[in-house]
Amino acid sequence: MALDAQTRAEFIAAVRRFVEERLRPLEAQVADEDAVPEEVVADMKALGLYGLSIPEEYGGLGLSMEDECLVAMELGRCSPAFRSCFGTNVGIGSQGLVMFGTPEQKAHYLPGIASGEIVTSFALTEPEAGSDSGSVRTQAIWNGEHYVLKGSKRYITNANKASLFTVMARTNPDVKGGGGVSAFLVPRSSPGLSVGKPEKKMGQQGAHICDVHFDDVRVGPELRLGAEGEGFKVAMQVLDRGRLHIASVCVGVAQRLIEEIIAYAGARKQFGQPLANFQMVQAQMADCKTEAYAARCMALDAARRRDAGDNVVLECSASKLYASEMVGRVADRAVQIFGGAGYVADYGIERFYRDVRIFRIYEGASEIQRLIIAREMMKQGV
Repeated sequence: MALDAQTRAEFIAAVRRFVEERLRPLEAQVADEDAVPEEVVADMKALGLYGLSIPEEYGGLGLSMEDECLVAMELGRCSPAFRSCFGTNVGIGSQGLVMFGTPEQKAHYLPGIASGEIVTSFALTEPEAGSDSGSVRTQAIWNGEHYVLKGSKRYITNANKASLFTVMARTNPDVKGGGGVSAFLVPRSSPGLSVGKPEKKMGQQGAHICDVHFDDVRVGPELRLGAEGEGFKVAMQVLDRGRLHIASVCVGVAQRLIEEIIAYAGARKQFGQPLANFQMVQAQMADCKTEAYAARCMALDAARRRDAGDNVVLECSASKLYASEMVGRVADRAVQIFGGAGYVADYGIERFYRDVRIFRIYEGASEIQRLIIAREMMKQGV
């Protein structure tokens, strides 16, 4: 559902205030403690952030893709770890259920996902299946009564907090590639399911990833998501939406960094004048703004096309590719303009430099986005 202009403006203004007044002051604390305070999580739930993309009939806000992108751009203007708290509920952890779930599945899980009572995770990546997601080895073998899941997943976002996993597992070992993979809704309480400890990461402290293990986990047929063998289809359609969301977050982070650059370059003096007076600094600033503007236009154009019902596989990948590469360049320029101050922790620039690196990897690495774009170009002849 697209918000009317006034409601959109009011909600975006509320999110912006929340980011500036509630989240930004806690960025250093979250990075140091590797945890987002529970009272902040409660505030996120109260604001409706866990249900941005969940249909209104299930208690969510049911935002259009364009509205979600605009909100994500605001959320990107603070440490990405905050958005990660509810990112799976909004995106990859819920959208398979929204798109492919039965009425019974939706009624049972979506209200809790929208409220944040249920935290979701998307379990696709494995030790031997990252970018090659069609080579999933986790098995889901039918025993006449249940599917029995056996295998492991790696680097699963929010796994340590999740109470519901969307799991991709191979139901037909005789079919290679994505055709033999099915999707399942697997509750955290399922016997045989265990979660490893959070990994130590380069950036985004406060956002956690863990391994997930399935040791003969029994899953009833009522928890299969879509038809048997449709798991790869579920995953790809979920990732299309997720890529636009990530592209928009990248735009928001870039805008935050540009604001920091402007403030610093205007105040910091060298050779008796502000850094902003030097043409080489101005050139870097101009490149940052131009690229961020281009990424914003790409994401919003793709979102509007998706809302109109167009096939936007190419546009989603192009937006995610460009925006994630763009924000890395902006962060690098920010460090350069700040100089020594950009390399120390006090200013937070080095933290953003580390935080944004993952955007070029998860929800489809840049190399995979290029392959998808080229494949779609050949299909469409454009």
